[in-house]
Amino acid sequence: MILDIEKWGSEKLRAKAVPVPFVTDELRALAGDMLETMYKAKGVGLAAEQVGRTEALFVIDVPESCEDDDETRAFNANVKQPLVCFNPQILSTSGEQDGREGCLSVPNCGADVTRAAEVTLQYVDASGVPQIARARGFLARAMQHEYDHLDGVLYVDHLDDKTREKVLAKMAKNAKKKKR
Repeated sequence: MILDIEKWGSEKLRAKAVPVPFVTDELRALAGDMLETMYKAKGVGLAAEQVGRTEALFVIDVPESCEDDDETRAFNANVKQPLVCFNPQILSTSGEQDGREGCLSVPNCGADVTRAAEVTLQYVDASGVPQIARARGFLARAMQHEYDHLDGVLYVDHLDDKTREKVLAKMAKNAKKKKR
């Protein structure tokens, strides 16, 4: 089932995630609906807050082609996707990367954001089994982006004031065009 995606300005995007005590059939169904919604919207990640929920849950499916080089693709090959992450925790980060980010909740806009180059993520999968994934490059960026959502943080919060204003002005202009 396709879910409605919360857009910039929705208070639901600023909600803090609540850990799930255990993975239920209902939560697996929610994760499946989130994946379906993400694919339809042509995204690579989606957090529960973006569909008006507060469970500590995000889904990610980054195409291999999004990675810049063969070494990163090989490093990330051990991370089975799509990722369904309940109660995720970033255990460690290293390095730094800059890259363009967008968000399904801030449509048709994007900006460069500095993130860690490598991330180690602990989570519970859809079967209720604890997992640890290490990722680099775009996949690491997606993990950090979705993890931020669980704290009520959007990528625009990482931007300097001038860049954030430009992104928000563009979004307002796009919204005006849609109303016509």
